[in-house]
Amino acid sequence: MIKIEIPNYKTLELEYLVLDYNGTIALDGQIRKTVEERLMKLADLLEIHVLTADTHGTAKQMCEGMPFEIQTFPTDGALDEKLAVIEKLGEDRCVAIGNGRNDKLMCRASALAVAVMEQEGMCGRLLGEVDVCTRSIEDALDLLLKPKRLVATLRG
Repeated sequence: MIKIEIPNYKTLELEYLVLDYNGTIALDGQIRKTVEERLMKLADLLEIHVLTADTHGTAKQMCEGMPFEIQTFPTDGALDEKLAVIEKLGEDRCVAIGNGRNDKLMCRASALAVAVMEQEGMCGRLLGEVDVCTRSIEDALDLLLKPKRLVATLRG
């Protein structure tokens, strides 16, 4: 668990990290080593769930041996399926990180939501549903590994 007290905002008690795959932790279906290293560190603190429509068909192979659960969904049902995972885990205990339109509902429901704008881009409508927007997945994951960055961004 990660507990983060953000003055004049809220106190987060996070147990679950819920991640989109393509465009968020993977580019063109591949996870960079720098992302993998951060996920391994966070796996000691949070239960990690990777949710994907698996556009490139590489998610299960790339995540093999990593300490998290991966769930794939049909492309046309990903929006609702991702929300259902957040609701099942408990919205107030989840941090969600994504970049796409199908991440909108899971981000809206989560205690903390981060949008990532990598090479694939970010759905503009997602911006209104997140607490923080970062320029890379490494920056997003570092908010959890170095929570004073998050405090500095969100405090009142």
